[in-house]
Amino acid sequence: MNVLQEEMILPNGVILSNRIAKSAMSENLSNKHHEPTAILINAYKTWAQSGAGLLITGNIMIDSEAIGEPRNVVVQNRKNIEILKKWAESVKGTKTHLWAQINHPGRQAMEQINSSLKAPSAVPLKTGGRKKTTKKVPEVLRESEILETIEAFANTSIILKEAGFSGIQIHGAHGYLVSQFLSPYTNIRKDKWGGNLENRSRFVVEVYRKIRERVGNNFPVGIKLNSSDFQKGGFSEEESMEVVKILSKEGIDLIEISGGTYEAPAMMGKRKESTIKREAYFIDYIDKVRKITNTPLMLTGGFRTTSVMRDAIASNQLDIIGIARPFAVFPNIGNEIFNESRADFTTKIKKTGVKAIDGMMNIIWYESQIKRIGQGKKTKPELSGWSVFFKYLWLIIEQKLISKTKNPVPSNV
Repeated sequence: MNVLQEEMILPNGVILSNRIAKSAMSENLSNKHHEPTAILINAYKTWAQSGAGLLITGNIMIDSEAIGEPRNVVVQNRKNIEILKKWAESVKGTKTHLWAQINHPGRQAMEQINSSLKAPSAVPLKTGGRKKTTKKVPEVLRESEILETIEAFANTSIILKEAGFSGIQIHGAHGYLVSQFLSPYTNIRKDKWGGNLENRSRFVVEVYRKIRERVGNNFPVGIKLNSSDFQKGGFSEEESMEVVKILSKEGIDLIEISGGTYEAPAMMGKRKESTIKREAYFIDYIDKVRKITNTPLMLTGGFRTTSVMRDAIASNQLDIIGIARPFAVFPNIGNEIFNESRADFTTKIKKTGVKAIDGMMNIIWYESQIKRIGQGKKTKPELSGWSVFFKYLWLIIEQKLISKTKNPVPSNV
């Protein structure tokens, strides 16, 4: 048997049918009220037929006052429980698990559509790689707000479990709120939530514990964690390994490794020459962390050929192959890997030639491909970068107009 088709038993006994997972990507496919749409659900119905053992959704925001992108799904009450059930049922009749990735953007909330930005500390986000150009300075979270946010993570988790999702993933990477608490660059607090690593990791530990308390021991809970921020003064590789130890001891079911932030986007950047042949961005780190934990490990970033994927599993470097962007271009990727009808899943976006815009293409071009999948259309590798950009710009304008008039959504319905 192809090793990629072997089952994976998680610590709580849940079985994944194989070693291929769709890692989270931003879909940006809610409606203007941040509710799941038929297009979004249809995309997951298509991916459910791909043969993958695990699908992880893109950012589901836990707070309607903290939105990462114009059309992120928000789950903070049971108002949309029926449509959430339809989303969870997208994998019905298959052996595929569907986990919901839950997130709070912190200082990475889009300031054009959020009335305020909140973060562990008042450290603004640098934009466009220009050191002197920064976004709005975020407000410092009060301790009461920190506790409310921890509760919100748990609240969203139990709603999604009730809707029928088969697991939860905490987004603890890429510079979002959990990542901001972990990093000494973005967390300069002097209280019990900042300072040494024990204090900086307190937030993610409390989020995990509160979620586990709500969903029970038999429901999978995982995390996406940075191997490093790749940023001066940020979350280091050594600290990441300590957090892996902490979360493993807590009993987390799956740790997905990625890296970088949107200030230092290693997850989308160039790889070292020494890792190009091995494809994966963070393979050196995974070799080290494998030695310090028995918790299942998933690695995302760079896998493109079936031979490299097989070797990574066969050599016991990791347990799950995380694939993101290729799923947006090759929606039947799992079956193609298993039946060996395609060996290379390299993707290449069409850029505009404008540096400031092309940085966005790493996300929004793939979002447009996902939308095509959800519309029942074939993916379009030649899709124009300019058309993608102008459609995204309109979404920002539209959501900004809506945000000026919307009423807050009650959080405990």
